Amino acid sequence: MPAIRDRLMRALSRQTGPSSDFDLGGAPPGEGALRPAGVLAGFDAADGRLILTKRASSLRHHPGQIALPGGKVDPGDADEIAAALREAHEEVGLNPAQVEVLGTMPPHRTITGFAMIPVLALVHGPFTPLPETGEVEEVFTVPFAHVADPANYHIEGRIWRGARRDYYVAPWGPYYIWGATARVLHSLATRLSA
Repeated sequence: MPAIRDRLMRALSRQTGPSSDFDLGGAPPGEGALRPAGVLAGFDAADGRLILTKRASSLRHHPGQIALPGGKVDPGDADEIAAALREAHEEVGLNPAQVEVLGTMPPHRTITGFAMIPVLALVHGPFTPLPETGEVEEVFTVPFAHVADPANYHIEGRIWRGARRDYYVAPWGPYYIWGATARVLHSLATRLSA
């Protein structure tokens, strides 16, 4: 799908700074070192749909939340791209040989202390998701048009640890996409619409 590839490449060429779970208010806790992580924003090369996961409800951190496949950089990973590809293979069964990495966006600082690098990629060929038991409850896709339109994002908030926290949301069907995932996708949508 050349049009999607071209749009993603143009988005990557636009210069923006890093993003954060604290962009809409609130101060990050302390100045400790952030742990490196990578997440895969993998778009189907044929139809542009983005692969997302619903985390298992039994997980200790972020249960039931919508997420991009990915995770922390392990000692055997060369970098955040390698971590994103490894985690996507583990979490959803995506063969790294099917993934064409287009580039990375600036890091996103999460509330949980990660410097998360979004890796933009195209996924080639047929892909049948294999959710990792115990970690991923569901794998689904969202249309490129939904992800790419800044009008689909709005700000909501709630009280967390005694203070109001605002965050982006981009609901799609039964899925409530919010937090770091929505913030990263909003940043991409902003780049795509510039």
